[in-house]
Amino acid sequence: MNSSILLKSNPKFAGTVGQLPSSKSCSNRALILNALAGNRSTVSNLSVARDTQLMQRLVSSTDQVIDVMDAGTTMRFLTAYFALTNQKKILTGTDRMKQRPVRLLVDALRQIGAEIAYKGEEGFPPTETLGFQSQKADSIEMPGNVSSQYISALMMMAPTLPKGLTIQLKGEIGSAPYIAMTASLMKLFGGKVDFGNGKVKISAGNYQPASITVESDWSAASYWFAFTALAQEAKITLPNVSDKSLQGDRVATEIMEKLGVRSVFKNDSLELTKTDSANHVTWDFKDCPDLAQTVLPVCAAKGITGEFTGLESLRIKETDRIAALQNELKKIGSELSEPAPGNWKLVPGHIITLTVPIETYHDHRMAMGFAPWATLTDVVIKSPEVVNKSYPGFWEDVKSLGFQITEQAN
Repeated sequence: MNSSILLKSNPKFAGTVGQLPSSKSCSNRALILNALAGNRSTVSNLSVARDTQLMQRLVSSTDQVIDVMDAGTTMRFLTAYFALTNQKKILTGTDRMKQRPVRLLVDALRQIGAEIAYKGEEGFPPTETLGFQSQKADSIEMPGNVSSQYISALMMMAPTLPKGLTIQLKGEIGSAPYIAMTASLMKLFGGKVDFGNGKVKISAGNYQPASITVESDWSAASYWFAFTALAQEAKITLPNVSDKSLQGDRVATEIMEKLGVRSVFKNDSLELTKTDSANHVTWDFKDCPDLAQTVLPVCAAKGITGEFTGLESLRIKETDRIAALQNELKKIGSELSEPAPGNWKLVPGHIITLTVPIETYHDHRMAMGFAPWATLTDVVIKSPEVVNKSYPGFWEDVKSLGFQITEQAN
């Protein structure tokens, strides 16, 4: 991936975003639940993101080696799925995927009764699922502050276990909205789930076919808030965005109001316009870590100081997202520091011209999170194709608002 594109500066724009993707998080969960319900459901408006297309193909694959590429959700969900449906598979991925930990999930699956082996370094992919004969435990403990994907993977499989499963979450719970999303979708397929007071209790029982329509993706929507926040003038319409959402990133409306974006729901669409912004923002990202790469570049470019918590999980994503943010924010003189463990401080910078390209680190959110700087100056984005992971039509939507995009020679 050696390509790059130039986004010509455009401070004033209006229009409707035509290719906003449906929720990857909802889609990936629905595909697992549909498989567990015998593939007899109707799941409409599935995400066209590469991760979801990959999940759709791999969940029913007869291949012994399952290559999830760089899709962390797919790795975690399919590890639990193949392990507890007694399928013998080797799960592998990119070099970066082999650095992303799965020990907590594997330990939990082993405790329940699955046989799993590591094919390389202990605690990391690739892994091999070797069978599941009987349930050894119906209650397990997990740290609440780990990736919610571990917890969701176990939750979705729990009704298929003879004794069901209770998951006791220890300590503070991070990304709780994603756990609640999983519970809500399980219930649509007939699962019996109780989530509250630091515990998830799931009864044994068969899933039933369901008919669901996947909602638009709030993480993807957040980038258009960022464009609006940094523009001189903007009016953007996001179609098929509902006020009632299963997604934790729905809080984008609250965060972005502080950054100068007014959002109004109208006839199943969301209209974004500019409003006054704060000079300082504090936010805990523990329930919405994917929004950090949208929010911090806006603050840095708009002169807004920030104090943030809940960024810990960013270290183990597609890249070390904290290091990546620090590197790219420095390019406009902004500094992201950690004066105390878990407490982050942002000193904003100032954009006049940007003479160096934005590196994307094989990470879709880096490309989309920094693209809104093109409201202020010309921006070169390296490896722009990374957006295919979650939002394949992103650059077309950027063009549709009047931004000129040209490919750069390397």
